Amino acid sequence: MLRITDTTLRDAHQSLWATRMRTADMLPVLADLDNAGYHSLEVWGGATFDVCMRYLDEDPWERLRTIKKHVTRTPLQMLLRGQALVGYQHYPDDVVRAFVRKAVESGIDIIRIFDALNDVRNMEMPMEAAREAGAHVQASVVYTISPVHTTEHYLETALRLEGMGADSICIKDMAGLLTPFKAKELVSRFKASLKVPVQLHSHYIGGMALGAYLLAAEAGVDIIDTASVPLAFGASQPPVETVVRALQDSPYDSGLDIHALFKIARYFESLRQTRGFERGVTRITDMRVFDHQVPGGMISNLVSQLEQQKALDKLPEVLDEIPRVRRDLGYPPLVTPTSQIVGTQAVLNVLSGARYKLIPGEVKAYAKGLYGAAPAEISPEVRKQIIGAEEQITCRPADILPPGLERCAGEIGSLAQSEEDILSYAIFPQIASKFFENRGRNSLDVMQAAAPAESKEDTSMNLQEIKELIKMLNETEISELNLESEGVKINIKKGGPAAPLAPALPVAAPAPMAAVPEVKAAPAEAPAELDSNLVPVTAPMVGTFYHAASPDSEPFVQVGSSVKPGQVLCIIEAMKLMNEIEAEAAGKIARVMVENGQPVEYGQTLFLIEKQ
Repeated sequence: MLRITDTTLRDAHQSLWATRMRTADMLPVLADLDNAGYHSLEVWGGATFDVCMRYLDEDPWERLRTIKKHVTRTPLQMLLRGQALVGYQHYPDDVVRAFVRKAVESGIDIIRIFDALNDVRNMEMPMEAAREAGAHVQASVVYTISPVHTTEHYLETALRLEGMGADSICIKDMAGLLTPFKAKELVSRFKASLKVPVQLHSHYIGGMALGAYLLAAEAGVDIIDTASVPLAFGASQPPVETVVRALQDSPYDSGLDIHALFKIARYFESLRQTRGFERGVTRITDMRVFDHQVPGGMISNLVSQLEQQKALDKLPEVLDEIPRVRRDLGYPPLVTPTSQIVGTQAVLNVLSGARYKLIPGEVKAYAKGLYGAAPAEISPEVRKQIIGAEEQITCRPADILPPGLERCAGEIGSLAQSEEDILSYAIFPQIASKFFENRGRNSLDVMQAAAPAESKEDTSMNLQEIKELIKMLNETEISELNLESEGVKINIKKGGPAAPLAPALPVAAPAPMAAVPEVKAAPAEAPAELDSNLVPVTAPMVGTFYHAASPDSEPFVQVGSSVKPGQVLCIIEAMKLMNEIEAEAAGKIARVMVENGQPVEYGQTLFLIEKQ
């Protein structure tokens, strides 16, 4: 029998719905999912942790505990980014241990652990912590295509992970690059050499995942990942209904009841229509994944980013530039956080008109080795452009991080009501701080929130009417509306700018590649006539201005500060990374033109430097 993991409550809505499914949306269907007979339900980890606090006003820990109360038969599974946990940087070992222990205490049974570079050193501590906490440890081999990513590389990595105590091995094909016959070859080699079960995770993107699953089943794969059909296809996983029917009456029959699966699908389809979410589709740009290897979800966010930069016409150039940047950086697989690192650098190369003129802090950290060892050698010329003569570190990156839990507890102080709060702050300091400050004020009660009845296909209030209400709300001083239409409760709150994200620990932290609400920047401010001795520093991109590296840090510069060429003046958070803006001329800061946390437009004046 072939077992199936359902990804609908995590990876599927992360891939298609920008992770915007709320806990209230999940509650009505949990019992049906629990009774369906799945091997496991993937419900937590990845971007869900960040998005819960940043956009949904929800506590991710409370979400997990709530799901666990309703799912009593099926193991709950999460995705862990190795030493980066659910964040975008490496965290100290004490934070990793505490986070994993608390995740298991809160309801997680299976932890899928991966490292973006297949650097197993970054998986040692989370695997050890998961094993100590009593979880099933599933170690992942990240699949990609490059001159150095061979079948032997993957098998060697899998054997090392098994030797480190993995209870099972996952082949993680995040970009849908695994062809059916390569899947059969890879699974066959794994099954012949490993003693632990093998699971295959793939995305539909270019349409090959279904064929890969069928041939992997013939090769003996033990478990595969699918999603309910309303959240399948496109950048998500193949639909469970199709997979179950394809395997029915074969030696690989899943044993799942397709009628029960369609009942679940009807609920998610009603939810999709009510919330106005799109279906998963395969576009021409998605099919080009075979060349550029960019996951479908990442393409969607590239489109969003370029739209914000008013440069959507540059998408073909960006997709051509991504493979070049990836080659320059030693062929990292395009999965969080390296997908953000490579993708954003490619965007900046195209928008600036010069390669590596603008370099985010995360790209510098990668070139220094702070994310681990690159699969192949980084181009010496490019590395010099990025970090100059600085030396690369060769140890496990977390070895240079001091303990962080006690420090974080001191920083967050009385805002933290539990150990979970301290852990949330340790991973996302600014987001968590803002969430704690607003806790209880604007939160949506999950037991009262909108969730469509399973028997209704739609409501009498259509999407256009809801959009009109939102428009009206934003034009008034009313902060919230509670509506009910045909038994469906709808809660609409006036939106606000996204909470800023800044790194709290030595390795800079990129923000997630998730769609964000549009934030209109203040009109660019510049003097009508500039003194000839004043040099303006302008924003090279649309983003959010920060005068310091973190909430507790001193500003990089202030009025009266002397600066020299190459000195960091500020950070602009754009395209989900923290981009350092440097001075191009020597002088003294005559005026700071924007406030901390203010959105800025392309070309907006940030500083005036008096030449010296």
